[in-house]
Amino acid sequence: MNELRDPRQAQVFRFLRCSYADGVAELVYAFDDGAELIERIRFPDAPTLTAERRVAFEAALRLLHLIAGVSYYKAAVPGAIAVAGGTPDAATAELLDTLYLHGLAEFAYRNGLDLRGRIRFPRAATTAAPAPALGLPRRALVPIGGGKDSLVAVEALKSIGADATAVWIGTSPLIAACAARTGLPTLNIAREIAPGLFELNRRGAWNGHIPVTAINSAILVCAAILHGFDAIAFANERSASSATLEYAGQQVNHQWSKGWDFERALADHARSHVAADLDYCSLLRPFSELAVTRAFARSGAAYFELFSSCNRNFRILGPKPADRWCGQCPKCHFVFLALAPFLPKPRLLAIFGRNLLDDDTQAGGFDALLEYRNHKPFECVGEGAEARAAMAVLAARPEWCEDALIARFRREILPQLDAAQLALAPWLAPAGEHGLPPRLAAALAWIGAV
Repeated sequence: MNELRDPRQAQVFRFLRCSYADGVAELVYAFDDGAELIERIRFPDAPTLTAERRVAFEAALRLLHLIAGVSYYKAAVPGAIAVAGGTPDAATAELLDTLYLHGLAEFAYRNGLDLRGRIRFPRAATTAAPAPALGLPRRALVPIGGGKDSLVAVEALKSIGADATAVWIGTSPLIAACAARTGLPTLNIAREIAPGLFELNRRGAWNGHIPVTAINSAILVCAAILHGFDAIAFANERSASSATLEYAGQQVNHQWSKGWDFERALADHARSHVAADLDYCSLLRPFSELAVTRAFARSGAAYFELFSSCNRNFRILGPKPADRWCGQCPKCHFVFLALAPFLPKPRLLAIFGRNLLDDDTQAGGFDALLEYRNHKPFECVGEGAEARAAMAVLAARPEWCEDALIARFRREILPQLDAAQLALAPWLAPAGEHGLPPRLAAALAWIGAV
């Protein structure tokens, strides 16, 4: 076994093996003939599986192994990929090629790389047999992220009396507090990234954004089979499908694995390769960020002192904000702006502890949200057009119009915009496709009505 002194010189990324015992899954990778990179996923209170459920879980675990490998592959982006223990069928390989290419598009852009034509998983000539239905219990896993979107999804499911469990991955006290406040049963899964990855980063490995939602989704497919759930109901809205920019002939979307294309692909794959009666979907898919934010403003008062969308709360490494909102990042900017049309101003200022729109130093951040002199931030924020619509609403309200950045918007930006494209109403109406099964689709009416 050789030490990989320069990670960027690796020639082959290898999927070595995956295993599961006593509630712990191990995912093992390596570059060339270098040291093993071992990631562990811990599923609490894991039951003993029936033979049929065990077969499905093993299929889900293999898929997780292949999807979670993106965290490690990106350290070197070698031109060859090897999969031990069974070559993926063509459909799985195609899913992985697409996920790695689009899920690493922002990573490639920021590092000046072109991954087109470079990522190709090996594939078998045979076709996998269709997965059977398992008779999974009629209940849903609802991923909780600590922000407004997942809490709207929770309340929507509660409104139709759905049997649901709040689930999260990691050790965030903020998420745990939000999950407890939902009143739902909870499931907390632990993910331990291979320590060797941090060592590779120290040696100069490529680093950057990965499609974390895809990895979490694959973990939850395993959890659904293991613990007995027939649905995984994420809280990804239609705005997530909007790209940030184009680079090297490719759309770059920070939220690609939260978008409709990935949702549809993974849902189809889970049903065909894992369990025919497992639904993977997003409860908020037909709605814009503004529509979801309106629903949260009207129904989420119980969470106002707990929730946070500020990503600095969820860093693996580095400092976290002293309170729940740093007030400087794109997520803080967007959530503040999106809530402002729907909450009384004093209530919003109490949540954030300050008025972000009355601070001239924040102009650049809000300009990026508006796509004014800049592209949309690489963050989970709404479209530029809906940010402009929200700003236009505030510009017409006496309690907001004199604040520094609103006054600047009225004076400098608003005259350049087409007033017909600033209406708020279109953003509040559901539109587009979704993948909700009929038993959960009734929740859409609640989201649109609140």
